[in-house]
Amino acid sequence: MKPNNPPKSFTQNLAHWYTQNKRNLPWRHTKDPYKIWVSEIMLQQTTVSTVIAYYEKWTKTFPTIHDLAKAPIQAVLKQWQGLGYYNRAKNLHKAAQIIINEHKGILPKDPIAIRSLPGFGPYTTGSVLSIAYDIPLTIIDANVRRVVMRLLALPGLADTKQDQKINEFLLKVLPQQGAGDFNQALMELGALVCRSKEPICNACPVSKNCQAYTTGRQEIIPQPKKKILKDIHAVIAIIKKQNNYFIQKRPSKGLLADLWEFPGGKIKEGESPKKALERELKEELDVQLTSAEHLFNIKHFYTQFRVNLSVFSCTLESHPKIDATHQWVSFKNFSKFPMPSGSAKIIAKFRHRSALGRYSLPLRGEG
Repeated sequence: MKPNNPPKSFTQNLAHWYTQNKRNLPWRHTKDPYKIWVSEIMLQQTTVSTVIAYYEKWTKTFPTIHDLAKAPIQAVLKQWQGLGYYNRAKNLHKAAQIIINEHKGILPKDPIAIRSLPGFGPYTTGSVLSIAYDIPLTIIDANVRRVVMRLLALPGLADTKQDQKINEFLLKVLPQQGAGDFNQALMELGALVCRSKEPICNACPVSKNCQAYTTGRQEIIPQPKKKILKDIHAVIAIIKKQNNYFIQKRPSKGLLADLWEFPGGKIKEGESPKKALERELKEELDVQLTSAEHLFNIKHFYTQFRVNLSVFSCTLESHPKIDATHQWVSFKNFSKFPMPSGSAKIIAKFRHRSALGRYSLPLRGEG
């Protein structure tokens, strides 16, 4: 930062801009540490526009940390359905129970104590404690990293290798009072002005402090990273018995743990969709496919891959066995089972077609 632009000027300009331009978000109207914590966890890996509805619904269902702690995990996962990264919800639930049992139901102010809770890394600790309790702690997320890299004209990718230099800068400009607003202002600046593509430098309150802007390198700092999405093709089996449909629960560890889904799996190289259905149903449920009718395809995006789902109505020689992780469920009761977004999209597709008078769910498979 240039000598004629000291940190105090930078901090004041940023604070004034934030006061005038911050978005009207529901979690900014509370000082309840629990609700601030929930919002910060939801905002990780998820857009603000998506989080708003989930946050409002969550805080109505679990208005206090006590409500969350005593809720069954399936109810917690159901409220989280669609946000992805389901370990975030599990850690919220576990941490709430620890806070009730060990901290008298109050989110700790001590950074060491809070770091010991599930789901509290450096970012979450800094953001929650600074916003809820105004404790002067720095935070580094994708927006902050990009803003500071441009301010300092740091070369390279926007990854954690940059964080030591970024944190050194933040410690120089972080106010001892109002740290929460300062941290939110930096993140807001990255979201609204100092964007990853097409930054709006003429609206930036600290452009005079920005070395990337001064040298015309704001579009190439951070260094662009080409994102490669891996395509995965999978088949989904819709199996019906009378007015119920078969779903199964995923394992408690791994991708999409503890969520419910329709049976199916990846199509192997050189395998037709029907052959994949036959193999998956035999491997997963020990049942034999007799016929399959293609219904529709759905595309769904995850962080590092894109899934192409081919959905089939299936008939079997015999019904799969039922236990705690394999159930027949009526259409109206799907809402009681937390599902990954791909399965939820399938149900939404059926619901839309039903509204159009086409069909509710396939009629085949009734045995």
